[in-house]
Amino acid sequence: MDYSRWGLVVSKKVGSAVVRNRVKRVLREILRQTDLKPGWDIVIVTRPYINSMNYEEIKSQVNAMLKEAGLI
Repeated sequence: MDYSRWGLVVSKKVGSAVVRNRVKRVLREILRQTDLKPGWDIVIVTRPYINSMNYEEIKSQVNAMLKEAGLI
């Protein structure tokens, strides 16, 4: 496979539908901008404390986790 796929899990514990949709939009944008290694299926499971994080904090956490996993 010459591309990577990703999925997002944002449970109701994160917040209302408005908050969950915002989190998904932010994560989608971060993943679109990230050059992932091809051939991987990635699932990101969020935790409730993501509400208190801004865009830059979320981006740095996601990039750190992807680097640790060797996906970027």
